[in-house]
Amino acid sequence: MTIYSASWVVPVTRPPIPGGRVAIEGRHVSWVGRPGDPGEPRGRVHDLGPGVLIPGLVNAHCHLELSHLAGLAERAPAGFVPWVESLMAERGPGSAEEVRAATRRAIRQLESTGTVAVGDVSNALAHLDLLEESHLRVVVFYELLGWDPGRAERILAGAADVMALAARPELRTRVKIAAHAPYSVSPALMAGIVRRGGPAAMHLAESPEETRFLAQGDGAWRAFLGRRGLGHVPFEAPGVSPVAHVDAMGGLREGMVAAHCVQVDEADCALLARRGVFVAVCPRSNQGLRVGMAPVRRLLAAGVRLCLGTDSLASAPTLDLMADMALVQSQFPELSPEVVVRMATLGGAEALGLPELGAIEPGRSAELAFVPASGAPPDPLRFLTSGAAQAGPLPA
Repeated sequence: MTIYSASWVVPVTRPPIPGGRVAIEGRHVSWVGRPGDPGEPRGRVHDLGPGVLIPGLVNAHCHLELSHLAGLAERAPAGFVPWVESLMAERGPGSAEEVRAATRRAIRQLESTGTVAVGDVSNALAHLDLLEESHLRVVVFYELLGWDPGRAERILAGAADVMALAARPELRTRVKIAAHAPYSVSPALMAGIVRRGGPAAMHLAESPEETRFLAQGDGAWRAFLGRRGLGHVPFEAPGVSPVAHVDAMGGLREGMVAAHCVQVDEADCALLARRGVFVAVCPRSNQGLRVGMAPVRRLLAAGVRLCLGTDSLASAPTLDLMADMALVQSQFPELSPEVVVRMATLGGAEALGLPELGAIEPGRSAELAFVPASGAPPDPLRFLTSGAAQAGPLPA
């Protein structure tokens, strides 16, 4: 048994514990409390010093295979569509070795900043072995996209073959079918994904360009499709929001992880809540791409379950989830820091279907993180969302 103590323990499912202790047996938490509390185990106490002991962070939306495109948001011309075009232009030339090396570095960055689980979006599944070698719990969302409805069945057949290979029982990593976005997945392809029980995740209501394209059928995204040789594809704009459009296609599924949801109104929020969708807020990515900020208060008021993601290094400067916590808190200063901390821990664990993570309580996993401080913080939750806090793995 190992017993850790710190200035504060933040269990998430109960109020922070000053001078708290956590006992760990094997890979699980066996006791949490203060010295002298009932059931306190005996043993040598490992004092972590001033700081806050928290559940390991859960990054609910990330693209590790894009890590070789780090800094793209700064290099690309301003605007969502120019960024997409830059991403497509730069994604291909990188060698497989360069992509794998960057992905390996990104995984290490996640581990070094207190993250213990990630929802990783992938189009190729070429780095499953790197994920298997890591210490992370991983849910990979195998993302399908295709705007030409004539290619839908071919895409679905190829996905079935890939999913069969990814379902090997020896793999820890879980792979689920996802859709890219309502502006890049044809109704025919979405129907096929829905028939197969998905999508488990998708990008949704991320940019004004997406909203305009689905409302009116024109704008920057329509011009982009023309430049991509897809201008001939017939499309009658549904004239509704991205959220309503996906719902009409049967795509809003209980437990789906919808990334971004920046362009949502009250009706959209109510629909997301009614369908049981998780929303992964990605504030630094949205800021970098200048698409706006997810209306966190509106989503919460509607009862939407929120989690937090960094998105990729192609749109965010780092994969440090603490920085996204700090940005949410600064954008919504009246929001309780308890809510923000929950988004980055228990919210993400629930979204990814990892019930053993996200909180410090008996029976849960001992995959924790420690956030050191120069002295005992007077308010641990505000410290965690202050921008001055830096999480790391629990010392061995």
